[in-house]
Amino acid sequence: MNGKTVMTCIDAAHASLKEHADEIASLDQAIGDGDHIINLLRGMDALVAMRAQIEAEAFAPALKLAATKVLSTVGGSSGPLFFSMLTGMAKAAPPDADDDGVPGFARAFAAGVDAVGQRGKTGTGSKTMMDVLIPVAQRFSALAEAGASRDDVLAELPRVAEEAMLATRDMLATKGRASFLGERSRGHIDPGARSSQLMIAAVCACLAHDAA
Repeated sequence: MNGKTVMTCIDAAHASLKEHADEIASLDQAIGDGDHIINLLRGMDALVAMRAQIEAEAFAPALKLAATKVLSTVGGSSGPLFFSMLTGMAKAAPPDADDDGVPGFARAFAAGVDAVGQRGKTGTGSKTMMDVLIPVAQRFSALAEAGASRDDVLAELPRVAEEAMLATRDMLATKGRASFLGERSRGHIDPGARSSQLMIAAVCACLAHDAA
């Protein structure tokens, strides 16, 4: 795992977000500001434009480089949150990303999710991206502790992400603009949860394909 792998994952997430851009925009227009996908794609476009720099780095430095670019290009609340995610992962990543396998990546992902929670001051149940990220991080850690294989992890995490994303439909929003809607926020999937789920699924599929 190195900067080229990081860039491959970025490409996969970018493609999935572009494919589902209209859907995410519609979700966000229903309960949010309507600019979530625009902000995310702006950041992804900026990362694609610096492909050579990212690919030249080792795993953790590549994440840090991506984090800095995301912070400067992604508007709204998403920029600082994804900056925290990538920076948290980079700090917790093993020196040689290939040495520690599934346990090392589980710790790094959990650290990234924890950093997002600290930045956004929220956990599960608030109808946000955390309602996907936390269950995925918890399941990732449990699989790592149980000695699950890379293939099993890459197959399981997208299922957890989708189930968690769908669960936001019936939640009452208590964070962000959606919280102003009160009970009217129920019945809508959170756009941040959907975009997070899509990126997790895309990255897992990408890594599974590369390992095949």
